[in-house]
Amino acid sequence: MSQATKKSASRREFLRTAGRMAAVSSLAGVAVPPVHAGESHTIQVALIGCGGRGTGAAANALAVTSGPIKLVAMADVFQRKLDASYKNLKKQFDKQVDVPEDRRFIDFEGYKKAMDCLKAGDVAIFATPPAFRWVHFAYAIEKGLHVFMEKPVTVDGPSTRKMLKLAEASQAKNLKVGVGLMVRHCRGRRELFDRIKSGEIGDILALRAYRMGAGGGMTGRKPENMSEVLYQIQRFHSFLWASGGVYSDFYIHQIDECSWMKDAWPIQAEALGGRHYRGDNVDQNFDTYSVEYTFADGTKLFYYGRQMPGCVNRFASFAHGTKGAAVISTSAHTPGKVRTFKGQNMTKEELIWAFPQPEQSPYQLEWDDLIEAIRQDKPYNEAKRGAEASLVTSMGRMAAHTGQTVTFEEMLDCPHEFAPTVDRLAMDAPAPLQLDAGGKYPVPQPGILKGREY
Repeated sequence: MSQATKKSASRREFLRTAGRMAAVSSLAGVAVPPVHAGESHTIQVALIGCGGRGTGAAANALAVTSGPIKLVAMADVFQRKLDASYKNLKKQFDKQVDVPEDRRFIDFEGYKKAMDCLKAGDVAIFATPPAFRWVHFAYAIEKGLHVFMEKPVTVDGPSTRKMLKLAEASQAKNLKVGVGLMVRHCRGRRELFDRIKSGEIGDILALRAYRMGAGGGMTGRKPENMSEVLYQIQRFHSFLWASGGVYSDFYIHQIDECSWMKDAWPIQAEALGGRHYRGDNVDQNFDTYSVEYTFADGTKLFYYGRQMPGCVNRFASFAHGTKGAAVISTSAHTPGKVRTFKGQNMTKEELIWAFPQPEQSPYQLEWDDLIEAIRQDKPYNEAKRGAEASLVTSMGRMAAHTGQTVTFEEMLDCPHEFAPTVDRLAMDAPAPLQLDAGGKYPVPQPGILKGREY
């Protein structure tokens, strides 16, 4: 990875280049009729990945009130997760959950079996660890299914290139695709974006964001009674191949929302980070990340991430302009409690506007918007934007892990594929990450490993 900052092409020019890197999937050229559900049509849903986030997404889907929706199939690699998810959803939405045992699948091919229970125009939910996203998305496109997939949707350069091609293929088939960057559906943030674009706080000079918690992504050694591959999937926040680590899986939201307010993606990143006292934990994460993102016009986004117990916690995002400032996130994803100010101190005396409280949950709004698009056949596909957000997040992570300046282009072109066998994993298959001779997992070494993260 070059240490010198290259002059970056515009986002549009670069994505044209990315499109030339490989032929678009043959699926993109298939002429198909519109795939959507009429107002009276029951939309069937399959849940692939039955952990907490998948269960929450399924609950949001079943809570949509614009027409009948049923959950008809579920898949996971852990029986206990699927069982707990089914029990929870059945209790909340008894009449909408129709998943007999022969439509509950426990294996790595379960995603295919679950989607085979659907018909074209139904919806598949992808809430497995992010490494599997492109594999599942490709099958959904083949089946003509609409998709909701959790963020991030990619974890490295090669998977981003695959996802960008799949995004084109899904658009060509008129499939509706939602990506779990739910803040984009927050009505308060949408009004804030409009106010920033209208010049309420002037031209943005800088953005800053914080997510500091008590120790996410830490994990000890594998239990004796579990396979290596299932252990790494179970503890996916701890392994870069599975999730992009805490940086990608946790921090993408605020990197995305700040980029949204700027109405651009950063073109490069420089960063610091380190493992200060992980103790006996064997994961690949750093304890701290401090990243300086740069946009094409020189504007900066400063991102601060920390996962260390006993420290001050903070979860917030801010924009600073030539005439004032704005709160993008207050203390969590929701409620945002977005506000604008005529000065930089962000005091009550300087308040210009605040979004009325209480707010609707963006977790529900993203589903309301997706199902409305399906029923009314509106253009709706967040796959490309989700891939770009995931890439920008990986760009900052790689800058910290290598100690180098990393550009948008360099991140996309990076040949290091974390899990090249992810589409062929099985219960008894080797894990994508192997222990070294000392019995430890490889960790980033800034300044030593400069072209790859481990």
